[in-house]
Amino acid sequence: MSLIFGKTSMALVKTIGDEELRPVRCFSRANKIRRFSILEKKSRFLFLESDVPHEVSLMNILESSSSVPDTAVRVPFQLSDTVIQKHKAGASLKAGVDVSISGEVMEFQGSSFQYQIVTTPYETWTELQKWKVLDPEPAFLRQCRERSINLYVVTETVELLNSPVLHDVRSMNILAKFSIPMNTFVKGEGVGEGHKVRATKLTLPQGTVMAYKMKQLVFKETGWEILHIANEKQKTFPEWECEIQILSGRAQRSCWLDFGRLQEEVSWYVKKAQLLEDMGAVVFSSILAMLGDWEALEGLEDKLEQKPLGHLDGPGGVILNALRESSSYQWFNSEDSILYLLEAINGLSDLQHDLLAWSMEKKVLLQQRDLVRSILEPNFKYPWNIPFTMKPELLAPLRGEALAITYGLLEECGLTMEPNSPRSTWDLEAKKPLSALYAALSVLQQLAEA
Repeated sequence: MSLIFGKTSMALVKTIGDEELRPVRCFSRANKIRRFSILEKKSRFLFLESDVPHEVSLMNILESSSSVPDTAVRVPFQLSDTVIQKHKAGASLKAGVDVSISGEVMEFQGSSFQYQIVTTPYETWTELQKWKVLDPEPAFLRQCRERSINLYVVTETVELLNSPVLHDVRSMNILAKFSIPMNTFVKGEGVGEGHKVRATKLTLPQGTVMAYKMKQLVFKETGWEILHIANEKQKTFPEWECEIQILSGRAQRSCWLDFGRLQEEVSWYVKKAQLLEDMGAVVFSSILAMLGDWEALEGLEDKLEQKPLGHLDGPGGVILNALRESSSYQWFNSEDSILYLLEAINGLSDLQHDLLAWSMEKKVLLQQRDLVRSILEPNFKYPWNIPFTMKPELLAPLRGEALAITYGLLEECGLTMEPNSPRSTWDLEAKKPLSALYAALSVLQQLAEA
């Protein structure tokens, strides 16, 4: 369900064409984001951040007033969208074994919905700033201040005016010497032709927030304000400003200028994953079962952040139960490596989840990790496009299916891969997803070894 919702919200943002709009990617968070909601950018990974809504709004931390200034501008729109796409897959890669893939994927997505863009005028913020922060300071703010957390306020939303039904129908035909998981419909091995169809339907409640804008919240001696013009150096709690030092092997977020910073961070969490040796197989198999299920992955992340650990059903619950029973959990915060892995996986696409699952099952993570590192390390510093050639000795162990899958993972990161050739071109836009892929492969390989 999360997949079809996320694709719809991203398509809507693209249609509106406002670069500041951020799509709500997960359906479970759609009812937690409203105007004046307070969000936190969370990241254990240098390049990836997610906006996490708190159960607190701006109105909860300000002194009450006789009336809330509601001069929001509401502009309604209507959109009917039906997309039919036909993709043809064809490739021939040589690395000791010839591999050819041919097939056709057909997708149908239909939706018709009405929405409104709700903005908060500047005059409203001017009026709101006359309200003082509650005295004594709310516990929520005190805890954020102690942890130097930057907070953001939702200033604009895109909300549904009706209750549309989203449909996603896909079918695939594939004929190949072998079948690879080009998406969730085709998995397994063998010669022959397969045809599979999947239909998904999701009804969205009226009022669902599909996208939003947010601005940083800043507290000063004389009160508070919203930063209408972003300033990366500004902190929500300026009196607690300090440089983010390298803590426990983690690199400074503001100074990630070379591959060494990323390697330092990844190595730290790989060492943390070593502490899971008594439950590494449990974590590995459970993550494998959840790949592609965004809501399950997000649910596990939420429960891992709770103290004490929360409870879940399914593969996520298996991990939580194993952690509670682990001798290393209370002493070493061993859940940190799982949270880091989840964040890296979150930086990958749906197709990459399928390809990663195949890689886990076929035990080629180590070879893929070394190849990805060989691409990142020499090219990491370049802010422009530059050609490079992958090392033959690293490609050699990836034969047949393994090579096709690996090329798919790299292409989804934004690299232009040439069939029958180890050549490609470095693209700065590929830096984030490639780094996420490298981190995921590294931690998963450590779990596999356990």
